[in-house]
Amino acid sequence: MPPNTQDELVLSYHRVRRALGFLGLFLPVVLIVGGLMTKGRIEPSLSDFFHTTLRDIFVGTLCAIGIFLISYKGYRRETGEWFSDDWIATIAGVAAFGVALFPNESPTQLITTVSQEALGLSLSPLFHYASALTFFFCLGAFCFVKFPKTAKPFRRKIYFACGWVIVLATIVIAGASYFKIYGNDGARDIVIGYYVVFWAEAAGVWAFAISWLTKGKADMAMITAARKVTGKSDNATPK
Repeated sequence: MPPNTQDELVLSYHRVRRALGFLGLFLPVVLIVGGLMTKGRIEPSLSDFFHTTLRDIFVGTLCAIGIFLISYKGYRRETGEWFSDDWIATIAGVAAFGVALFPNESPTQLITTVSQEALGLSLSPLFHYASALTFFFCLGAFCFVKFPKTAKPFRRKIYFACGWVIVLATIVIAGASYFKIYGNDGARDIVIGYYVVFWAEAAGVWAFAISWLTKGKADMAMITAARKVTGKSDNATPK
């Protein structure tokens, strides 16, 4: 592959990874600030912001993440690998759309969505939670399997750390969500009062963001090294 074409390909991946990283980094922050400004509090979970005036930010950001993930091709599947980067990213992107478009339960919701009308109020949350678990599972696969393949030791540690945060966050989210919905009053009060689901979801999303931003840094390091080898100036712009 010609050097210019390779640079353009890596830069394309770099931009997608940076976009995903920044979207994940700022989503919880924007919802926290927006919740405090509009209601003086945050919601018990990120998903509960669907039922607030910040719905457009929640849905829009997740749909943008979904589009970037679906458009991400990554590297080809190597011998011994079950799934390519493309497949995992596509599944994660579809799951992100599922989280955005299948609302979770809300006792105060007055207007139903298209998905709720089609599935019913009891089934829509099941699709929502299944999509969320699939989304986090795919993000963990990137951190544990895909990103570390060609990473230097320090970056590999970052990916593994982010992966473990995503795994722990997923376990906490699943358990706390159960108590939030089906638990007794005491358990529900603890989960909601301490925003257990919200902070677990935020931690998982931030870990996802850090891993993709770190991978973006690795892309730029790769381009810089390639330019030094080929004698191209670091300030040269690929055409």
